Amino acid sequence: MKTLKKLQKQKSKKMEPTDNNQQEQSFIEHLEALRSMLIKSIASVALLSPAGFYLAPKFINFLIKTSIPEGISKLHYFSPMEVFIIQLKAGIILSFVIAFPYIISQVKIFVFPALYEHERKFFNRTIFLATILFLSGNLFCIFLILPLIMNFSLAFATTNLEPTLGLANFINLAGAMMLAFGLMFQFPLIVLAGVKFGLIKVATLEKARPYIIVGILILAAIFTPPDVVSQLMLGVPTWLLFEAGLYCAKFLEKKSDES
Repeated sequence: MKTLKKLQKQKSKKMEPTDNNQQEQSFIEHLEALRSMLIKSIASVALLSPAGFYLAPKFINFLIKTSIPEGISKLHYFSPMEVFIIQLKAGIILSFVIAFPYIISQVKIFVFPALYEHERKFFNRTIFLATILFLSGNLFCIFLILPLIMNFSLAFATTNLEPTLGLANFINLAGAMMLAFGLMFQFPLIVLAGVKFGLIKVATLEKARPYIIVGILILAAIFTPPDVVSQLMLGVPTWLLFEAGLYCAKFLEKKSDES
């Protein structure tokens, strides 16, 4: 019996370091996979940067033509390098947008080994819907929200007050608003993902609706310029999208309960 106990102790002692080694190896492998994903993603943006820089002036002119009302004849720049820096920033953003499908494919390669089959299917659908919603938010902002904001600004002009808008201010506003609308339009997917993975129930979301609406308005105030008009223009569509996500989540929850 004593010899058996000694053998068991020796085995347990031998197993502990091997388990630790396996954990360390798996952790290092995850870090290597993460590093590889980040390097490939950054490299793809860098390789596509010439295309982004080429499209940047055209994209800026498109924004100006689409969003600036007729009462504002021109935009102005106030330093020699201002236009170049703006085009540089716009080029990097456009390079990221062009490289986005490849970056998402790298994220899938990194994440998929840790997911179950049904989670992979949901992830694939979510990526597609997230891209569509992000682009929809950007288009909604470009064609509807930015012209409304510009016209609202122009309404304050008088014989003694003439609007002289700077290019940098306009592009910074447009970029911030487009990003805000793109992110806030993801609300239906957040609701669906929470219900799909059992993180929250539809009944709980319905009870918490007043608090969620307040939270949406707070986020809209953070993401937009400090004026009520911009906040409502972002907050109201986001609330409607939350209601749409909640409506779809009811069917998803019923389907999962029946199965």
